[in-house]
Amino acid sequence: MGTACAGGDGDVTVSVMVVDDHPIWRDGVARDLLERGFHVLASARDADSAVRIAKAVRPAVVLMDLNLGERSGVAATRDIIAALPDTKVLVLSASGEHDDVLEAVKAGASGYLVKSASAEELVEAVRMTAAGEAVFTPGLAGLVLGEYRRMAGSPEQEHPAPELTDRETEVLRLVAKGLTARQVAARLVISHRTVENHVQSTLRKLQLHNRVELARYAIEHGLDTDS
Repeated sequence: MGTACAGGDGDVTVSVMVVDDHPIWRDGVARDLLERGFHVLASARDADSAVRIAKAVRPAVVLMDLNLGERSGVAATRDIIAALPDTKVLVLSASGEHDDVLEAVKAGASGYLVKSASAEELVEAVRMTAAGEAVFTPGLAGLVLGEYRRMAGSPEQEHPAPELTDRETEVLRLVAKGLTARQVAARLVISHRTVENHVQSTLRKLQLHNRVELARYAIEHGLDTDS
């Protein structure tokens, strides 16, 4: 399980590992996160060391560059998720190419940011990733969902498995449209914690691992469009 530390005010400090082949960028990102209260456990400059170090320190979130030399960040992401299923990987890359985004998500990444993102956007993205959200640079979420829709083709079923409650189905429908937990809470006039509980319950019932898989399930069952 990804590690976290309890802060003095009762909040949980998110543990992070930074992977990037450029030392100045890598150190700068680590410094920004440290200054904002994150627990930066380690850093790595290539895919092999990233996998090895991640297994040792077990971070809650890995910030992963894609261009790491001989082995890509996609390969490292796949290996880390396989070894540490509770660890989330958030890609932070200079590339916004569609193929790179889709390959990263297929490897298990929870989200994808381009390096033009501000420090504030990065900090919020790490927090959301640690909380289980799927985080993407604006415009990329639609690309990922569109690809899943294309892969799904014409769904044979229009509704999810019957063990989901009406409220869980409602939350699932909104997640599939790309809404965050806070946006779902505002739409349904319920608390953020209640939304999280519904999402976690749905993940358990459907035996899925994250919101990207949840969105794919919803698309395959026709829940990403209005009834």
